[in-house]
Amino acid sequence: MNEKTDILYIEDNIDDINLTLRAFKKNNFVANIKIIQDGEEALKYLFNNKKKLIENLPKVIILDLILPKKNGLEILKALKSDEELKVIPVVILTSSDDESDRIKSYKYGTNSYIVKPIDYEKFMHSINELGIYWLFINKTI
Repeated sequence: MNEKTDILYIEDNIDDINLTLRAFKKNNFVANIKIIQDGEEALKYLFNNKKKLIENLPKVIILDLILPKKNGLEILKALKSDEELKVIPVVILTSSDDESDRIKSYKYGTNSYIVKPIDYEKFMHSINELGIYWLFINKTI
């Protein structure tokens, strides 16, 4: 991890990854984005690089709930249970509009819960809003 990661994006669906990256590019967001496509790998990355992450915190983690090996709720719970890593803001970006997923996400400490719009233009707008808020408006530690 030589350069600062602005966004840690944990998502396994390549179409969603490409669409999100396209939205960031379309909106001229210049950010260093680290993509991890597996829940188990995400936990390894977070905890094996803990010291470096704490020294140079990402501005936000964008986290899907449906991931291979470990799901997003497991990652969120582990992250927010760690005294040093829990300060990193986490945005759940998922296709699940299930109330129990929203309740668990907030119970485990998510900072925001966004249901991925199916419509292309609405998705692009949501990513634009997410980027503006978490990269420019929100002040991190």
